[in-house]
Amino acid sequence: MSRTTTASRLGRFVPLVVLVYLACRLVTAVVLSVVAERQVPTGWNGDPVPAHVGYWSFTTQWDGQWYQQIAEQGYPRVLPTDGLGVVQQNAWAFYPLFPLLARFAMELSGASFAVAGAVVATVLGVVAAAALAVLLRERLGPLAALLTVAVWACGPATATLQVAYTESAAMALLALVLLALSRERWWWAALLAVLLGLTRPIAVPLGVVVLVALWVRWRRRDRDPVTRSEALGGLGALVACGVAGFLWPALAWWVTGRRDAYEQTMGSWRSGHEIVPLRPWLDISRYVAGETWGPVWLTVLVVLVLVMTLGPWATRLGPQLRAWSLAYPGYLFVVLDPFTSVFRYLIPLFPLCAVLLGVAGPRRHRGWTWARAVVLVVAGVVAQWYWVDVLWRFVPPTDYPP
Repeated sequence: MSRTTTASRLGRFVPLVVLVYLACRLVTAVVLSVVAERQVPTGWNGDPVPAHVGYWSFTTQWDGQWYQQIAEQGYPRVLPTDGLGVVQQNAWAFYPLFPLLARFAMELSGASFAVAGAVVATVLGVVAAAALAVLLRERLGPLAALLTVAVWACGPATATLQVAYTESAAMALLALVLLALSRERWWWAALLAVLLGLTRPIAVPLGVVVLVALWVRWRRRDRDPVTRSEALGGLGALVACGVAGFLWPALAWWVTGRRDAYEQTMGSWRSGHEIVPLRPWLDISRYVAGETWGPVWLTVLVVLVLVMTLGPWATRLGPQLRAWSLAYPGYLFVVLDPFTSVFRYLIPLFPLCAVLLGVAGPRRHRGWTWARAVVLVVAGVVAQWYWVDVLWRFVPPTDYPP
């Protein structure tokens, strides 16, 4: 197929994806607007506290307040501590790319952070959806890619793709990195990985995908020799993922003068003020399901992810997306302190939407695909309503975070 034909087809495909994605965001906007009517006004919704919470002020809750602080005031040069010298919660836990883009939009338009942050997030979500669709189209075909994006865009926590959060920026860069790797544009992948390292801490598991992409390229070496430029580019992409993983902690050290600035800041959100790998998952599972059944259900969850990713129903995803679908949950299992925020952290697992839809295996039935898509989209919207009402809506004086 010629490049002209491919470009022409993408020119028709991408606008359709954007329309479907925006329709999903419109549904979410309705959900947010309706639930906002039930939000008790707090300092999170404006200064002074408004008498009524509307759509825009509702989008700046929770972490959005930290991003607003960063956009308007920047990062502290001295870490806040209590009387015992223990580091307290502060802005260094939040990565800079999204608030910088929001600040740029504020300067350009004169809009408030609430408006600028939500608009920037929504636009970046459109970029993410388009890049994901192109990435999936090359593996699954146009219809399957479109429906997968629709299912993904209606997920329970995807309201964060249009509020003052960094999820949409991270998804846009993640999709573009994966697309660059699939096309073996190594230096583009390297550049995008570094930017991802300033958006969310997910570049380290992406390094596993780079290794798989290099392995795929190496297997073709007999009929398509690896050039020196390719070898350097592949190595550059791998190094970039490593650099991206340590870039933000290094910048925090440089600005504050404390080598452990990022680590101590992240620990301020944890019980005991320390980051302990693996154990939080076991503790939370026991808290939710009991001493005996908690670890059992946790094991079932791990097995489920492995089966969904490694089974024949995922073969069309290809080795790179399957690698991401294993590396990212594995990374979360090591570093995340899971609880109610876990639904938001599942947004990057978009390949599993294709598995649930039944379009990633060798056999597909179009009628069943449409039926599954409708069921999954409806279920996602219902779950999204619950997520916004129960988790995003803040009930003073304290509540579980989204």
